[in-house]
Amino acid sequence: MKTVLITGTSSGYGRETARHFHAQGWNVVAAMRTPRPDVLPESDRLRVIKLDVTRPESITAAFAAVGPVDVLVNNAGVASMGVFEGTSMDRVREVFETNTFGVMAMTQAVLPQFRERGSGVVVNVTSSVVLGHMPLTAVYKASKMAVEGFTASLALELAPFGVWAKTVEPGACLTTNFAANAAKAAQGASLDELVPAPYAPWAKKAMGDFMGQDRFTKESDVAETVWRAVHDTTGQLRFPAGADAVALSQAR
Repeated sequence: MKTVLITGTSSGYGRETARHFHAQGWNVVAAMRTPRPDVLPESDRLRVIKLDVTRPESITAAFAAVGPVDVLVNNAGVASMGVFEGTSMDRVREVFETNTFGVMAMTQAVLPQFRERGSGVVVNVTSSVVLGHMPLTAVYKASKMAVEGFTASLALELAPFGVWAKTVEPGACLTTNFAANAAKAAQGASLDELVPAPYAPWAKKAMGDFMGQDRFTKESDVAETVWRAVHDTTGQLRFPAGADAVALSQAR
């Protein structure tokens, strides 16, 4: 029976992906910064662990506790919306620590066992913002584009060892924190004070246009796409997830 370790499983895509792999008969290690076992099914094949991807000692302890895994899904991330001019560099670094450096640290920690075993899959969950142009996401998009580039090069390094690296690019999902912030912006509410006054009218319209689109992604779309990416052997690198993400991918 295979084992998958998924980060960021307390809600959203990570939680649904953990449920999906569990339903397919896998052993699931569900990692959360603040463990909430109640959000996932009770099962002897599902284990919730505490893991902060920004802390090296937490990563080391997690891998020591769970033992060998067959798949790593780097899903943990933080959303960031706002005008770049109004975004502090401390916030920029905070976003990159989780969305980019956390992915790299987790991947580096799992690679020795994958390489030595001659098998394994790393799936990095990015975003459809890498496929198109979405306003108010300069920092977030930069953090996800970095992961796309990282994964593309990493895949070439790992191929000789029978190890795969891939990205899943979710579209906009209305039940995530990211969408909740977009809805507030569309109604004229502050985006954590990251929209300076001169930008406010434009930002409100931009988010209204975003919320008015006719295609969105469901959490199940992402879980099913991660599952497909894990099992794909065609060499495909990027997997858009959700109708809006697929449309953006096809339009490129």
